[in-house]
Amino acid sequence: MNAFSYWYVIGAALLPMSMASYSLIGEKVQKSLEPLLATPTTDEEILVGKNIAAAVPAVITTYLGAAIFMALMDWVSHGKLDYLYYPNWNMGVILLLLAPLAIIFSIGVNILISSRATDIRAAQQLGAFIMVPLAVIYVLSEINVISLTVTTLLIMAAAIFAADIIVIYLAKAIFKREEILTQWK
Repeated sequence: MNAFSYWYVIGAALLPMSMASYSLIGEKVQKSLEPLLATPTTDEEILVGKNIAAAVPAVITTYLGAAIFMALMDWVSHGKLDYLYYPNWNMGVILLLLAPLAIIFSIGVNILISSRATDIRAAQQLGAFIMVPLAVIYVLSEINVISLTVTTLLIMAAAIFAADIIVIYLAKAIFKREEILTQWK
């Protein structure tokens, strides 16, 4: 069941992708980005706002889905196991560390792509590539190359945290209000 639990990391990264990839290029195409950039808000405030707007629905949906999944799996498996399988440490690490970090990473990468893309669909398709490493980890766990233990999940959380820090700094460096206002067509 730990492999099924890992899908909450993949799903958490998948949920905010379209909103985050639409955040800049979509608003530019719809002509709603220029008024936002003309306000006295800082670039960091704009980026934080776009992150929060994409993250909140993803977090709520992930936690709601996980609660339903755990309740149903406990209901189905209690007769065979004679104990409640969930909540456990693996699911705790997945829901409290990996899923939120995957959401932050997904949003950051998709905002980066959106800030440089010229087409909404291209931004969304490029943003989907972040799913590849997560899917590879799932496949490796299914073919018993790696085990999704708490230790492995914590190592993955540390790696995603480091990637989040890099993506945040890149987003701040790449997001240039003046360039968006003057050079984007």
